[in-house]
Amino acid sequence: MWTPTEEEKYGVVICSFRGSVPQGLVLEIGETVQILEKCEGWYRGVSTKKPNIKGIFPANYIHLKKAIVSNRGQYETVVPLEDSIVTEVTATLQEWASLWKQLYVKHKVDLFYKLRHVMNELIDLRRQLLSGHLTQDQVREVKRHITVRLDWGNEHLGLDLVPRKDFEVVDSDQISVSDLYKMHLSSRQSVQQSTSQVDTMRPRHGETCRMPVPHHFFLSLKSFTYNTIGEDTDVFFSLYDMREGKQISERFLVRLNKNGGPRNPEKIERMCALFTDLSSKDMKRDLYIIAHVIRIGRMLLNDSKKGPAHLHYRRPYGCAVLSILDVLQSLTELKEEKDFVLKVYTCNNESEWSQIHENIIRKSSAKYSAPSASHGLIISLQLLRGDMEQIRRENPMTFNRGLAITRKLGFPDVIMPGDIRNDLYLTLEKGDFERGGKSVQKNIEVTMYVLYADGEILKDCISLGSGEPNRSSYHSFVLYHSNSPRWGEIIKLPIPIDRFRGSHLRFEFRHCSTKDKGEKKLFGFAFSPLMRDDGTTLSDDIHELYVYKCDENSTFNNHALYLGLPCCKEDYSGCPNIPSSLIFQRSTKESFFISTQLSSTKLTQNVDLLALLKWKAFPDRIMDILGRLRHVNGEEIVKFLQDILDTLFVILDDNTEKYGLLVFQSLVFIINLLRDIKYFHFRPVMDTYIQKHFAGALAYKELIRCLKWYMDCSAELIRQDHIQEAMRALEYLFKFIVQSRILYSRATCGMEEDQFRSSIQELFQSIRFVLSLDSRNSETLLFTQAALLNSFPTIFDELLQMFTVQEVAEFVRGTLGSMPSTVHIGQSMDVVKLQSIARTVDSRLFSFSESRRILLPVVLHHIHLHLRQQKELLICSGILGSIFSIIKTSSLEADVIEEVEMMVESLLDVLLQTLLTIMSKSHAQEAVRGQRCPQCTAEITGEYVSCLLSLLRQMCDTHYQHLLDNFQSKDELKEFLLKIFCVFRNLMKMSVFPRDWMVMRLLTSNIIVTTVQYLSSALHKNFTETDFDFKVWNSYFSLAVLFINQPSLQLEIITSSKRKKILDKYGDMRVMMAYELFSMWQNLGEHKIHFIPGMIGPFLGVTLVPQPEVRNIMIPIFHDMMDWEQRKNGNFKQVEAELIDKLDSMVSEGKGDESYRELFGLLLLEKVEQETWRETGISFVTSVTRLMERLLDYRDCMKGEETENKKIGCTVNLMNFYKSEINKEEMYIRYIHKLCDMHLQAENYTEAAFTLLLYCELLQWEERPLREFLHYPSQTEWQRKEGLCRKIIHYFNKGKSWEFGIPLCRELACQYESLYDYQSLSWIRKMEASYYDNIMEQQRLEPEFFRVGFYGRKFPFFLRNKEYVCRGHDYERLEAFQQRMLSEFPQAVAMQHPNHPDDAILQCDAQYLQIYAVTPIPDYVDVLQMDRVPDRVKSFYRVNNVRKFRYDRPFHKGPKDKENEFKSLWIERTTLTLTHSLPGISRWFEVERRELVEVSPLENAIQVVENKNQELRALISQYQHKQVHSNINLLSMCLNGVIDAAVNGGIARYQEAFFDKDYITKHPGDAEKITQLKELMQEQVHILGVGLAVHEKFVHPEMRPLHKKLIDQFQMMRASLYHEFPGLDKLSPACSGTSTPRGNVLASHSPMSPESMKMTHRHSPMNLMGTGRHSSSSLSSHASSEAGNVVMLGDSNMGEAPEDLYHHMQLAYPNPRYQGSVTNVSVLSSSQASPSSSSLSSTHSAPSQMITSAPSSARDKYRHAREMMLLLPTHRDRPSSAMYPAAILENGQLPNFQRALFQQVVGACKPCSDPNLSVAEKGHYSLHFDAFHHPLGDTPPALPARTLRKSPLHPIPASPTSPQSGLDGSNSTLSGSASSGVSSLSESNFGHSSEAPPRTDTMDSMPSQAWNADEDLEPPYLPVHYSLSESAVLDSIKAQPCRSHSAPGCVIPQDPMDPPALPPKPYHPRLPALEHDEGVLLREEAERPRGLHRKASLPPGSVKEEQARMAWEHGRGEQ
Repeated sequence: MWTPTEEEKYGVVICSFRGSVPQGLVLEIGETVQILEKCEGWYRGVSTKKPNIKGIFPANYIHLKKAIVSNRGQYETVVPLEDSIVTEVTATLQEWASLWKQLYVKHKVDLFYKLRHVMNELIDLRRQLLSGHLTQDQVREVKRHITVRLDWGNEHLGLDLVPRKDFEVVDSDQISVSDLYKMHLSSRQSVQQSTSQVDTMRPRHGETCRMPVPHHFFLSLKSFTYNTIGEDTDVFFSLYDMREGKQISERFLVRLNKNGGPRNPEKIERMCALFTDLSSKDMKRDLYIIAHVIRIGRMLLNDSKKGPAHLHYRRPYGCAVLSILDVLQSLTELKEEKDFVLKVYTCNNESEWSQIHENIIRKSSAKYSAPSASHGLIISLQLLRGDMEQIRRENPMTFNRGLAITRKLGFPDVIMPGDIRNDLYLTLEKGDFERGGKSVQKNIEVTMYVLYADGEILKDCISLGSGEPNRSSYHSFVLYHSNSPRWGEIIKLPIPIDRFRGSHLRFEFRHCSTKDKGEKKLFGFAFSPLMRDDGTTLSDDIHELYVYKCDENSTFNNHALYLGLPCCKEDYSGCPNIPSSLIFQRSTKESFFISTQLSSTKLTQNVDLLALLKWKAFPDRIMDILGRLRHVNGEEIVKFLQDILDTLFVILDDNTEKYGLLVFQSLVFIINLLRDIKYFHFRPVMDTYIQKHFAGALAYKELIRCLKWYMDCSAELIRQDHIQEAMRALEYLFKFIVQSRILYSRATCGMEEDQFRSSIQELFQSIRFVLSLDSRNSETLLFTQAALLNSFPTIFDELLQMFTVQEVAEFVRGTLGSMPSTVHIGQSMDVVKLQSIARTVDSRLFSFSESRRILLPVVLHHIHLHLRQQKELLICSGILGSIFSIIKTSSLEADVIEEVEMMVESLLDVLLQTLLTIMSKSHAQEAVRGQRCPQCTAEITGEYVSCLLSLLRQMCDTHYQHLLDNFQSKDELKEFLLKIFCVFRNLMKMSVFPRDWMVMRLLTSNIIVTTVQYLSSALHKNFTETDFDFKVWNSYFSLAVLFINQPSLQLEIITSSKRKKILDKYGDMRVMMAYELFSMWQNLGEHKIHFIPGMIGPFLGVTLVPQPEVRNIMIPIFHDMMDWEQRKNGNFKQVEAELIDKLDSMVSEGKGDESYRELFGLLLLEKVEQETWRETGISFVTSVTRLMERLLDYRDCMKGEETENKKIGCTVNLMNFYKSEINKEEMYIRYIHKLCDMHLQAENYTEAAFTLLLYCELLQWEERPLREFLHYPSQTEWQRKEGLCRKIIHYFNKGKSWEFGIPLCRELACQYESLYDYQSLSWIRKMEASYYDNIMEQQRLEPEFFRVGFYGRKFPFFLRNKEYVCRGHDYERLEAFQQRMLSEFPQAVAMQHPNHPDDAILQCDAQYLQIYAVTPIPDYVDVLQMDRVPDRVKSFYRVNNVRKFRYDRPFHKGPKDKENEFKSLWIERTTLTLTHSLPGISRWFEVERRELVEVSPLENAIQVVENKNQELRALISQYQHKQVHSNINLLSMCLNGVIDAAVNGGIARYQEAFFDKDYITKHPGDAEKITQLKELMQEQVHILGVGLAVHEKFVHPEMRPLHKKLIDQFQMMRASLYHEFPGLDKLSPACSGTSTPRGNVLASHSPMSPESMKMTHRHSPMNLMGTGRHSSSSLSSHASSEAGNVVMLGDSNMGEAPEDLYHHMQLAYPNPRYQGSVTNVSVLSSSQASPSSSSLSSTHSAPSQMITSAPSSARDKYRHAREMMLLLPTHRDRPSSAMYPAAILENGQLPNFQRALFQQVVGACKPCSDPNLSVAEKGHYSLHFDAFHHPLGDTPPALPARTLRKSPLHPIPASPTSPQSGLDGSNSTLSGSASSGVSSLSESNFGHSSEAPPRTDTMDSMPSQAWNADEDLEPPYLPVHYSLSESAVLDSIKAQPCRSHSAPGCVIPQDPMDPPALPPKPYHPRLPALEHDEGVLLREEAERPRGLHRKASLPPGSVKEEQARMAWEHGRGEQ
């Protein structure tokens, strides 16, 4: 049964509970719970973290705590009954915990560790508090430590400042705003102190005078390591002032044994002292710690003969010093002991021993010797601050170590009462003694005793130093052989006070012999009494004592024998008649000097003071004695304070008339002496004396009389020093007067009461008289008045003892009222007057409501005057703060309402005016950034704001009612409202209170909203109907808007616990103000139109506040505005324009969200539905919500870490919306410029130019003036358009889009010409000309294009479910682009197929990307078909101004022919049309339309052959027109590729497929197309014939074998076609020479042997490239090659060993003729490449990113695999791409053979970016075969696949007819296989075969020629040329831009951008031994003659060339 709990209400979770039972509440350890019910070991309740969730939990998991329960029952609240600071620590640590972890995440490691340390400290301190074992002082100290740490942490974590009072958090409701402000200030200061030093001493609360803090040095001797002395030592430490040349402290003595340890074993680890009472002034002195080392032993250290062993002398040894100033900084910072090593120096000359420390400090190194080692005294020092009590409390361990207190010589700065001291410090200065007949000087030792009057030696009255016990005698140290010793040793004589009088000192002088006996012989003595006959002690001075002769036999038993003798010169003059026949004779030539210093609180050295105390002995000298009291030292007076006061009042009573004034003056002098800070602590002694010891019952009469007399004299006297002193002493004079009167009343039962009262009233009249005097011309009078005003408030408490509160208040009012007003007196007097008022307000008197009623009007009067004149604002604010503080504390009293009323009347208006003035000054100061005057500081603003808020907070309904009723006219009311609204607005605009003063800010807001609620009714009542006033209403609305938008009120961004606290206390003040605002808007009625459109922006800002209730209240106002404008103008254009305008700026500032957009549309549509103008309304609301959608997208892109592409796309989308949908031209132009800036940042210069062109097109060539806009100055439209054109041209130039810039140049030229501005015209024409040059000369890269689909609802609005085509960056291939897109959208998933996605994907909450490459379809076909147009020009038109793009996908329709796949290979062609042409204002545009067509195999074949013919024709025509010999490598390769491919089955495959009778009968409709294909083939033969003729003309002699081979193969080609076209031999010129059919374009001359395959794999340098790009077969159709984006990578059954492969090849090609040929493997392909693509691929093929390649021999077995691999990318960039899975063939590996092939594949060697174009389009290149003779190593270098170049490597396509593919000189693009976008290079022999070739016309004998890099960039290594002049080669290269080509198998392509990862190895003359076959190959390679690098010129014509030409003309053929 669950029962409600009675006691168990609150607890802490001590073990985490997982809530594993039904209704279980999940709890974490440390959480607090509120318990509601209990049942059998279980509780039911809530966690304070989640108060809404109730549940059960085990009782034993909870530690119960006492708590206070209020409102018991269902809604009870429980507060733990613990110290509030403990609760605060708990809450704060919980809040810090999450923030602390974030610090680590944000890499703020330093703060992370500091905070961890502070948190641990807080936990420990909290534990101490909870333990309950601390004393009150300790609790206070712990709380202080806690608050310092809490404030420090809050400050560093950016949390709110917590205002505190006595370490407790204050409740803002309980104190006035002024006090709260001051607490914030003091908390801020303590935080700032603790930031620099976490544990600073806080000034004690309520200290009226800042006491100087004494400093203390703790010194501890750790060890004396330099002890080679071998004797006992005494070490004396003292503080020495170098500037004054004297010690300032007692000495601290440490006695060590000969081993360096303490002589007393108990002193181990306890050799420490505390040098006390050093003032701040002392710390600035040049202080040193000095250590004197005295040894105790033989006379001479190393001479055992000098003196007997048993006699020990004190002998000087050495000295060490340490400068305090040098170490003070480190000691101050450290706060703990720090060790120092002091070197001990020895004295060179003992006679200078007394000055050794000075010599060491001055570094007079000749006078002392440094120690041999660096050891010495090791001491530790620590600096302590505070009084002794505090030091004892804070360092108990230190005091437990037997600390020796070492005092300062003399009194400290502050003499504490009760500090009893009686020390005489005696310094043994020096002596001068006779030699006494000795040959050497004496060794003198002085012995001193203190003797009492009776001759007894006083025990323990001599102290050598603190730390050791006192002794009865003193023996000085002995200076060796010195008759004039200088000792300088200080001895303390702590003689009891009762033994002082009559005691004397006796000094005995002995000579210490060093002879064998070593006795000490007495030879003289001196003495000195301690007290003089007049009762004064020995004066602080040097005294020369007489030396009297004596010997060992002399007896001192009868001290009277010598005491009668004069001890010194002064004494001698005092006793003239000394008999000469005395026992002791004075030695006149000898003298002895001592100095003394008395530090005593009981004895005095002052004669005058003694005379005063014994005045009765000198009655006739009283006047003189009283007069001389002023000259007595203050220390002496405070020592005898009570005695002196008693004496003075006795004298006064003795003869009032005679001594009254003198006693009064003496009393004033003593009172003022106690005002000195040094004696301030004696004020309590004075108070105690007055209360308990004072007995002058009659004194008051004389004191009043004297005081009044002084006052009355002040008008006449010129010197008023004594009057001013009396004024300063007013407080204590009144204390004496009142106490005297009390004593008199007590004694006489209240007699003479009336006389006393009247005398006091007369005295006050005199005071008023003094204050009313005009002091402008008299400075002395001014000072008198100031002194009086300063002291005046101190007498109130005394008067209250004798008079009622009202009477005292009347006295004070009369006095304050007598002061002249501000106008008449100077500024300094103003300050004094206000300070007096301030102290009056702070006095106890003012706390009584009876006195306040009397005093408040006069106080307010003075403040009002000062505020009106803006003078002394800081003091005035302090006074007001005090008044408000008092009123707040007594606000329960009825009188307070009256007082507040008084203040409202007097102050409210002037306070507002003052604040406005201060704020405007402050604003102006900030603008000027000049000197800030003190009255413009934030502090003074804060003070007055808190005063105003305090007053407003105290006001209630009646006050507001009276205030509003008191205005005489509406103008006055208006002025008041404007002022107060303006102040409130400034409060919110200016940061008067810092951001972290959350308590203050919330309270301010609460007061403002309350005040506004009171004032809004007055505004509505007075200024709505006929008296409508726009200014006041506007001010009100602005205030309300500012209020709601305040950062401190945005509760959504703060923690939930803090939000709950605020809502519980104040509610959501934004909602309160919103209701107020809405109701006031409704009250406006027809005047609403005045605020349209002005208030639209501000109100929109309010609705964007993320508070649903505020939004619900405020959004309907827009409907209201639309309605009112519709009524007035018939439309709401203004509302529309303003709303759109402001919405843009506000959303970009971060306001608004998706829910706002929905709510906005919902609420307004609902309202608009009911209107007559609903259609326009709905349209407007819809367009605004759509705009918001785009703006939110734009903002999210901009503020996030988004990529440039997203930002640009978003901006384009928004810009188009502004233009097309809502026609906001200005916003449109703004976004044009934003977009342009983004493009420039991304270096998209062409796009930037197109973007800016949009603005340019809006402008006309007119002289219309334009205003200043954005960064444009005010100028004419013509000027702006000209500037824009120039900028656009500049950007087109930077983007190398000169063709786009040229029309603009012409347009500008036309303008300049019409204006006859020939200078500009010349400039623009030159610019245009330079652009033509650039087009022809500069290299430009052709970009690739990619289609991207964005599917899924998670994409931004402007991308969602749309497809785009993007223009790639330079060198960017599909994989790189895909990687970039996936990194831009990290959440996106790449789709694995090219099919259009279904609805499920389109509507899902995810992101899907579909990417593939597309081919541009150029618009300018005419240009491309012109023969004479240079390729650099065509290149531009192929890829620019393109709006249509094509993407082809090959597929088989119907059954597939195993022998010839071309019969069933169809192409699915997708054409995409964009919204705009590329390039444009963006790098990508949306797809507007897509068309899908299917291309039949025959149509595809026609296109392929047609494109190849076109390409050949263009290439040949270029060479036909050249007169001079030039490089024809390109022509050679192109011809070789086509002829070789044709012979080996290129077009033969088409013949088989389409000229077959079966095909013709099955497809009768294709007859026309078949005829067309035949004609194209015939045309190709004719073109090839012409090409060979041109080749014959220009071929280099060394290239003749190649030419011969071409002729042979051409004959074979014609022969193969002869059967199909009987007339072919007539059509084509004949070729001479016999030839046999050769392999396909990409077939090698022979099948590869296993060894050759190994060679290829292991020795070709191409394996440096790692895995190349997959190639499609060389018979890719034109359309299939368009499917370059689709990789059809077939499986292979050739995964077995290379020997098996060799076997397969032999079977396929048994002809032994080819076995000697050399194969270069180029493609990742299997035993027979797939015929899925043609060797005569089209000119326009798809990019090589998706390539088809399938094996024919494995066709049946692996057909399904080919279908699966439809969309594979190249293996190079993304081996496991998100888009395409990698091809995994056998066991996840590529087959060995394929890997071998794979490593041979090479990419382009030219910087091109479009692999879709054939070489003819891309330009010529020249070959360097030297690179083919590359070193062969035993193993291939292991390099990563992608080190050599960034642009993808283009694979070399395979032939459909060959079982393996080789680099037989085919160029895939030349030969038609553009599907891979790759060209292979020369015919063959780039690899090495195992057999010697039988032919001599192979490429082996050819001279080498290296690749040529891009002309702009140096290749990584220099190529070797064989031609006559390199310039010819280079010229041929420069003539056309070079496009993609692939290198032959053994060539390393040179990356123009990146050098190779490793340089190529040098050629090895000797190679390591290989396998047998390989060895044969290598030997043959070595023996083979190599092409020499020679320069040779070719003859212009030769016989062979002529014959060849004739053969072509006559059509003869050898065959």
